[in-house]
Amino acid sequence: MSRKLPPLKSLYVFESVARNLSFRRAADELYVTHSAVSHQIKLLEEDLDVVLFNRGRRTISLTEDATYLYPVVRDSFYNLEKASKHLRF
Repeated sequence: MSRKLPPLKSLYVFESVARNLSFRRAADELYVTHSAVSHQIKLLEEDLDVVLFNRGRRTISLTEDATYLYPVVRDSFYNLEKASKHLRF
């Protein structure tokens, strides 16, 4: 079975940006540059062919597509972390 998933790294960055509603705070949290975060979000938006954030002068908000995607990504990462912890103990 062939699966076409978005890049995992881009999804990880997306989760941080969506949770923080900030590219800068996500960059700080992930220990990368603001530019690196922007690049990953651009890659994800291109891969999905959607715009994920409404970008204002100093604020961002989730688009309708991002509002749909965010809880799916958040819960998926939570479940992966939970399963990994279970297997390590």
